[in-house]
Amino acid sequence: MDLYDFSVLDSQGNTVKLEQYRNKVLLIVNTATGCGFTPQYEGLEKLYHKFKSKGFEILDFPCNQFMNQAPGSNKEIVEFCQLNYGVTFKTFSKIAVNGKNTDPLYTYLRNEKPLSEPFKGKGRIRKLFLGTKIEWNFTKFLIDKYGNVVNRFAPTITPEQLKTKIQELL
Repeated sequence: MDLYDFSVLDSQGNTVKLEQYRNKVLLIVNTATGCGFTPQYEGLEKLYHKFKSKGFEILDFPCNQFMNQAPGSNKEIVEFCQLNYGVTFKTFSKIAVNGKNTDPLYTYLRNEKPLSEPFKGKGRIRKLFLGTKIEWNFTKFLIDKYGNVVNRFAPTITPEQLKTKIQELL
């Protein structure tokens, strides 16, 4: 099974086959509207605007598993992102990224790139960022044009820091 075999639900509940993203560079992100990292939406939108014409897409998967920081409905989340950050990239239905109800896409992503990189935490904090588990909101997976999961980035890595890596894949 590869990335393009998965189907997900968009924010309106419609099935979207990831096959439609073949030959595009993807950034897949689990997000939240009430998180300290929420301002990263602005940087994500800038990346999207800069590279979308070159075959780049951002797939936004809201997740309420981390301190209930994405409590709204799918519609409320989309409206919040558009109003506050001018988001134009695709937002999907809220999902689970850890635990027994983990969305199959995230099980796949986690197994493909189990370690966050780069992350320079120490002690207990560093341990949160190791292994297959998604550590927090705004964990990012970079996918090449062939559906390979090339990198996994900790939430502390900003969208601006990904610019060069995205350019290399385009």
